[in-house]
Amino acid sequence: MKQQIAIGIDVGGSHVSCAAFNLNEKKYLPETFAESDLDNHGPADEIIAVWSKTIARSIEAVGLENLSGIGFAMPGPFNYEKGIPLFTGENNKYENIYGIDVSAALRKSLNLPGDFPIRFINDATAFAIGEDWAGKAQGSKRSLSITLGTGFGSAFLKDNLPVTSGDDVPEQGCIWHLPFKDGIADDYFSTRGLVGRYQQKTGKSVKGVKEIAMSAPTDEIARELFNDFGSQLVNLLHPWLERFQVEVLVIGGNIANAYDWFQPALTAALKDHNCTVRVEISSLKETAAIIGSAVLADQSFYARVEPLLAEM
Repeated sequence: MKQQIAIGIDVGGSHVSCAAFNLNEKKYLPETFAESDLDNHGPADEIIAVWSKTIARSIEAVGLENLSGIGFAMPGPFNYEKGIPLFTGENNKYENIYGIDVSAALRKSLNLPGDFPIRFINDATAFAIGEDWAGKAQGSKRSLSITLGTGFGSAFLKDNLPVTSGDDVPEQGCIWHLPFKDGIADDYFSTRGLVGRYQQKTGKSVKGVKEIAMSAPTDEIARELFNDFGSQLVNLLHPWLERFQVEVLVIGGNIANAYDWFQPALTAALKDHNCTVRVEISSLKETAAIIGSAVLADQSFYARVEPLLAEM
């Protein structure tokens, strides 16, 4: 049987990374990894050129003849059905590719056939799919995967598919927009939230959560903030963990690197709520989004997920 190999692309704010995934064997191919820095405020042709040269390096590693398709893990706002970016100045990134047919531009740049599959999905959903196919959510029927970092990404999966509507998930099937404290969840459970609270309590300015974690062994305020983070995260999530009957909660993103500091409070809060969900820290990390987007090249899977793209 010919091996079905697909390339997944994870589009970040300052870089783009991609690699190939063997769909038959559910095997990530690390030797095909490629990454490039980019200016997300740059002109459209420059952004497409950086994406293209990065993808081309992965294509060269696997051979175009072995390639089933290309998938993109993209932040929103984005028309995932048509492959059209909807970023504006308000999003402070990629505003110059607004309205471009990304698939057509890449096929032209990479000299691919006109019907070559190039598909798109929300980056947090791609992370969840990657964890479901090859990570810590593998084998589960119902999972919730979250990414804690610059923003708060999330996706609920049932029987391998994202759930974006219904009584058992929040609106749009994600959590970032839910009201929490004086704002929304994204304000609290993100790098800026933790860094802001640390600065407010100590008067010290830090660049990221890593610095707070490094100070935690001797800094009582840092430890208090992590304890608060763990318990408050459960306060936010537990109604949805119960309603959706989540079997496994997978945590990724940069803040997950500080899990040892907020794990005790999180575990205690789950116990207080009589919540038996299994909690796992992603070992795939950024690779999960690459795998999850590559899986879009699997035709049977894409046929099931395509109707859901409009709701992302």
